[in-house]
Amino acid sequence: MSGVVSASGRSSWEESRSGRNLRLRLAYEGTDFHGWQIQPSVRTVQGDLGAALARIAGEPVRVAGASRTDAGVHARAQVATVRVQSAIRCDDLVRALNAILRADVVVLSADEVPAEFHARFSALGKRYRYRVRNDTLREPWNRAHAWHVARPLDVLAMRAEASTLVGIHDFSAFQATGSHVASPVRDMRSVEVHQEGAEVTIVLVADGFLRHMVRNIVGTLVDVGLGHRPPGSTLAALSARDRRAAGPTAPAHGLWLEEVFYPPELKREATTR
Repeated sequence: MSGVVSASGRSSWEESRSGRNLRLRLAYEGTDFHGWQIQPSVRTVQGDLGAALARIAGEPVRVAGASRTDAGVHARAQVATVRVQSAIRCDDLVRALNAILRADVVVLSADEVPAEFHARFSALGKRYRYRVRNDTLREPWNRAHAWHVARPLDVLAMRAEASTLVGIHDFSAFQATGSHVASPVRDMRSVEVHQEGAEVTIVLVADGFLRHMVRNIVGTLVDVGLGHRPPGSTLAALSARDRRAAGPTAPAHGLWLEEVFYPPELKREATTR
């Protein structure tokens, strides 16, 4: 399990720099997972991946993920790092992992990275996409991949509100109640609202996200689009720094992790070798 803290107060990742440091890029359909982070007695992405890696490497492993996605959230490009003593080639590791893992998760690539690289702590930012199906009729094939909103949305109003979130702000109003973080300040680089037919997508890029931050922003913007919240209310919620001032939490199943950004020397996609 990643994030284990030893008696010295340092994470086991920091203390254990031995072996090869491997970066994995993976995608998963989150419906049957209880999120990324390993938990007892339930299926998680970190748990499945760690078990498969330990089986192949023949040693205990600790897997660290770039994003701790919630139950039901999907990923097109999650990034994980793991240290192993095994000399297995990266392309052989990818094939072996995909032979073991279930069909709803796939390892896209693997490569060896410097010892100091960490999937989460080395990340410079992330991009998430949230899908809304805005139509009177539900589409059964989209029920686990997009939030169905039957009433028409005012997309122009949503765009105007989204623009007020761009910049460096305290996002306390948009984090899950009861969250404890060192700082709720984040640099929101862009929030875009697109519409193509019945598909409304909200794409957010930031240096980092608080727990449920994307879903709470989406829920707030959809409330604006439905006319439940007046113009300017998103900025007011931001200024209030109070969760009660923002809108509802959007369902997890419409959310997709699309990309994790790293420093230029590690920006390229991982390639098998």
